Amino acid sequence: MDEDKARKLHLDTIAVGYGYDPAGGQGAAKPPLYLTSTFVYPSAEHAKETHRIFFEGPRPGEVVEPSYIYMRLGHPNLDMVEKRLAALDGAEAAAGFCSGMAAISTVFMAHLKPGDAVLHGLPFYGGADGLLNRVMAGFGVRGFHFTDGLDGEAMREAAERAMAAGPLRLIWLESPANPTATVIDIGLAVRIAGEIAERQGVRPLVCVDNTFLGPLLQSPLACGADLCMTSLTKYCGGHSDLLAGGVSGSLELVGPLRALRTLLGTTMDPQTAWLLLRSLETLSVRTARACESALKIARYLKAHPKVAGVTFIGLAEPGSREHDLMQRQTRGTGSTFSFRIQGGEAGAFRFLNALKLLRLAVSLGGSETLICHPASTTHYAIARDRLAEAGVTEATLRLSVGLEHPDDLIADLTQALDQV
Repeated sequence: MDEDKARKLHLDTIAVGYGYDPAGGQGAAKPPLYLTSTFVYPSAEHAKETHRIFFEGPRPGEVVEPSYIYMRLGHPNLDMVEKRLAALDGAEAAAGFCSGMAAISTVFMAHLKPGDAVLHGLPFYGGADGLLNRVMAGFGVRGFHFTDGLDGEAMREAAERAMAAGPLRLIWLESPANPTATVIDIGLAVRIAGEIAERQGVRPLVCVDNTFLGPLLQSPLACGADLCMTSLTKYCGGHSDLLAGGVSGSLELVGPLRALRTLLGTTMDPQTAWLLLRSLETLSVRTARACESALKIARYLKAHPKVAGVTFIGLAEPGSREHDLMQRQTRGTGSTFSFRIQGGEAGAFRFLNALKLLRLAVSLGGSETLICHPASTTHYAIARDRLAEAGVTEATLRLSVGLEHPDDLIADLTQALDQV
């Protein structure tokens, strides 16, 4: 199927089979799994041409048939994943990685150099926060944050601080953000990137971490973002049995990521790619079920006297900034959100220890419902003052609603809340 025809299909349909042609797999209805570390050349001349194309790219007008060298450089299962992810994200190209953090690290390393500044929202995924503020800081890259992703003036003020420290090269957005599920106006950030370009002569790249919603519920590239990063471990993988990451965008921006991936050794392996293709086929039905259950559970928690508050775009009041953003930026609410329990850390721990059905674990987007206490797990290494500024307290819990019956989940939440 060519790209023009694929663009006319619904995303649900693209998720099922795009990127694989049974004619190229001996008629197998499902993609074969290519478990090999290296590929045999038919001749020395073919080997030379394959390497020339890989390192230099095709010549103008040259039609290139798929040819492989070594698994770290690329393989058939990876090609299938990248074609499907690019189509889902509405992108020209995509790059697959061995984890979400591998994808994030590669974007940072490919597009930042010493002296550059990064603007990002707060809260910020713990791994990305550590990479930027501990590792990249050691190479002279500095991060600057804002806490209200719907306030243009707050974003501009943070951008001013960033530009005062060095060229602002990257605007990194999480929407919804981890762990609180607060949202950021991607279009607003893109407009501010344009204003920054007029000031400093170089436009910063806008990259969106789309993990909490995924390609079916939000299309950052359609909002003007340059790159879309998704931890495919989560909803796209959907079964808590693989690690993977993906970045979509123009070939001009994705190409350097693929090249750097080869040198870093962060390529997605064939087994993971095959599992991911399997999982993407059910993404639509899993998303619909989890979102429906999450909304029911969020409403229950909001009304419970022992819950101090719930942060979830699905509960946004009509006319609110969050609701207006949801109408123009997303196609659904997602199923991961946060809530604050009465009694601080002690109350949160009593509640967590009393749960019988919900599983106490990090990660999200699996078929099972997961819950964690971010301040002592996923965001343990983040400075307490930064967590407080982000709205993450000792009473904050992150809940990823899975595919169990919502009534059973609510019953478990009820008996655990009785222990607080």
